[in-house]
Amino acid sequence: MSEPLPLSGFRVGVTAARKVDEQIGLLERRGAAVEWAPALSLDPNQIDDEQLRASTEEVLGRPVDMFLATTGIGMKSWFAAAERWGLLPDLLTALGSAEILARGPKSVGALRRRGLRELWAPESECFEDVLEHLRGRRLDGLRIVVQEHGQSLSMVAHALRRQGADVTTVTVYRVEAAADLEPMFKLIDLVADRALDAVTFTSAPAVAALMDAAGPTGRRDELIGAFQADVVASCVGPVTAAAFEMWGVPTMYPDRSRLTAMVKQLELELPSRRLGLTLELVGGHQLLLHGDGVLLDGHEVRLSPAPAAVLHALVANPGNVVARAALLAMLPSGTAGSEHAVEMAVARLRAALGTRAVQTVVKRGYRLAVAP
Repeated sequence: MSEPLPLSGFRVGVTAARKVDEQIGLLERRGAAVEWAPALSLDPNQIDDEQLRASTEEVLGRPVDMFLATTGIGMKSWFAAAERWGLLPDLLTALGSAEILARGPKSVGALRRRGLRELWAPESECFEDVLEHLRGRRLDGLRIVVQEHGQSLSMVAHALRRQGADVTTVTVYRVEAAADLEPMFKLIDLVADRALDAVTFTSAPAVAALMDAAGPTGRRDELIGAFQADVVASCVGPVTAAAFEMWGVPTMYPDRSRLTAMVKQLELELPSRRLGLTLELVGGHQLLLHGDGVLLDGHEVRLSPAPAAVLHALVANPGNVVARAALLAMLPSGTAGSEHAVEMAVARLRAALGTRAVQTVVKRGYRLAVAP
């Protein structure tokens, strides 16, 4: 008799519009039942050809000192369009003379295929880290071109202008919500009713589209509550996960921002949650969570609601930093007046688990100190 597949008995929602057959196949081959509800348009490249050509000609009008590339699909689409117009050689020359910063490996790959080399790219693949890299540098008078990534980067442009830069943004494509929202409304009901075990997200715009769709249904608070307690928000990487921070939703994502890695993480995570989650902490201590119960080295730990909420948020991403703002949003109603409430909840959690169990990451947040 063959052993059951690792995700047999689990129900997973999928919000992707691109590479959806691959993702659903990966989940179903592991035994999962899949609910597909595309959050975004099935056509990911909503390109305004006339606007893009005008932006390209604006870029070519003056020398470029620095270029920020944000997505692989955006760069490939831009280069393809420039090639159609006969402007590709000029565009490559203009960008090639600039200092190039790329957000991640996909944009790096698209650049290198056209003979362009990035000077720097963050390991995190987070655009915020590109800005952090530039913070403190003198940008006075530098002309910076920013390739947008499907959503407006006007705030990024504003921040760079405050540092003295002359900023031009290039909108290669816009990400639009799905034309048919009925599957998304059904998914919202399933999450709010705790009828799913997890939902996968492969882009930040998909998270925004879900929350936008949840508003008119009147179930956004229930949706957030389900994600905070029972339904796993599984993200392909930190960029996608960051879109949940403002909602106070804990997420999990793999070390490598890849579809197969995300599914593999679910394959390990969902069965362990059903059985009870065991974590090895620094100092040789063992933490076991099962339902609302918490055991430390076999002894019951009683937590009041605020430190319990912090613990569940940290456990959702063991070893990874959870921002104070995200923890604040997860505190029970009536206790979340300010970030001081987070500090108090963390202090009580440390008193219960040991001072080394929760680490402070300066200016960023807290993380659970799991053993390497």
